[in-house]
Amino acid sequence: MVASPLTPQFGGARRRLIEALRAKGITDLAVLRAFDLTPRHQFVPTGVRHRAYEDAPLPIGNGQTISQPYVHAIYLQTLHLQGTEAVLEIGTGSGYQTALLSHLCRHVHSVERIRPLLETAHDAITECGVTNVSLLCGDGSYGWPEHAPFDAILVGAGAPEVPEPLLAQLAVGGRLLVPIGGRDDQQLMEITRTADAFEHRVLSDVRFVPLVGRHGWESA
Repeated sequence: MVASPLTPQFGGARRRLIEALRAKGITDLAVLRAFDLTPRHQFVPTGVRHRAYEDAPLPIGNGQTISQPYVHAIYLQTLHLQGTEAVLEIGTGSGYQTALLSHLCRHVHSVERIRPLLETAHDAITECGVTNVSLLCGDGSYGWPEHAPFDAILVGAGAPEVPEPLLAQLAVGGRLLVPIGGRDDQQLMEITRTADAFEHRVLSDVRFVPLVGRHGWESA
C-alpha cells in the first residue's frame, strides 16, 4: 500500500502529534499507525512545512486548507475500517487523508474539483508509494458512480444538505460522513444505510470549506 518517505528530521514531531491525538481520545491503533506511517510534511507547501505536525489546519493554496489532524483522526476512527472496504473520498485536497486511508482500506477513490490541487496531491501520494488510490478531477457532489457502491464515503467539505448521489452510492451497511449546515459552520453527520432506510446521527460541530457543485453550494 504505502512505502512512506519518513524523513528522520520529522520523526520526533510526528510522534508528538500521535501522542496529542491519543490525549484527545484517539484510541484506534490502526488509525494511529496510519498517522505514524504517513509523512504530513509531504502534503503541505514548503513555506509551512515546519508546522506540518502541529494539530492545526494549514493553507495549501487555491483558498483551501489541509484539515487539523484531529479532524482526520475522528473521521477515520468513526468509520472503524477493517482493511477490506472500498472508500470514496470527496475533496482530495492535499491528499493527506487519502494517504491515511490507503493504510486502512482496500481501495480509495478520491474526487477533487480543483485540478492544481489534484495534481499536487497526486505527486505527493505517488512519492509516498501509494498504490491503492484512484483520483478524479470533477464535481465531488456527484460522487463516482462508476465504482459504486462504497462501504464508506467521507466528505471533506460542508454541504447545505446531504447530496442525493452520495446516498445512492452508499452500500447497505455502509456509512457516510458529511458536514451539513451553513457555509461557515456545520454539524458532522454520520449516515448509515440499512436494508430499507438511512439512519442519521450528529457527531459534532465542525467548520469546513463549502462543498461546491451541483448538489452542494453554487460557488465557494
